[in-house]
Amino acid sequence: MHLSLYVWRQQNATASGKMVRYDADDINPDMSFLEMLDVVNWKLIDKGEEPIAFDHDCREGICGSCGMMINGIAHGPRRATAACQLHMRHFRDGDVIHVEPWRSRAFPVIKDLVVDRSAFDRIVGSGGYISVSTGSAPEANSIPVAKNDSDLAMDAAACIGCGACVAACPNGSASLFTAAKISHLTLLPQGQAERGQRVMKMVAAMDREHFGNCTMHRECEAVCPKSISVNFIARMNREYLRALLK
Repeated sequence: MHLSLYVWRQQNATASGKMVRYDADDINPDMSFLEMLDVVNWKLIDKGEEPIAFDHDCREGICGSCGMMINGIAHGPRRATAACQLHMRHFRDGDVIHVEPWRSRAFPVIKDLVVDRSAFDRIVGSGGYISVSTGSAPEANSIPVAKNDSDLAMDAAACIGCGACVAACPNGSASLFTAAKISHLTLLPQGQAERGQRVMKMVAAMDREHFGNCTMHRECEAVCPKSISVNFIARMNREYLRALLK
């Protein structure tokens, strides 16, 4: 395959950026999108040019670090797929592909396609810990959990914190991410002691990071690589009102 890439290049957070054209030649259709970028970078290095900076770690759709806009869509055209799981066979020979970093006030560009997503870490950190005894692991069946609750908690815990929800939202909202992190503990018995203060602190932290408000465009749900439902946002809003009333 031969592809024409237009990639956002930006030296650092304060520098001006621009789209730069690259030719991606001899691309195997079975390569992942990140492997295709690897091939482009090897050729740039061979020519003595600076490679394209992009985040990656596990390359298995687990770590959430590979986030980028591909032809204007977070993680690319395939639903429920992280960029590292997107294969080049989903493109056609001769395609023109535009690759950009997440665009959000809360995610400043570090370099090229790499953005600072530490705002997510601060939101999670604001939630604190759960009041459970330390030591050896408790017996799994010692705390009964309803099947529906455990399933919902697992669905929420599937969030990998990639930031696609923020990048896709017209408001730059982090509501889906924050709602998933709040919900998976709220649904379980272990998360009940700090239930009220957790939602208050995490929502306050989200606001401090200058994320936008949720107006239910549902773009976040559409691009989430783990198909996190916007129903969790409704759950977070209920939890927040419940905590306010208390």
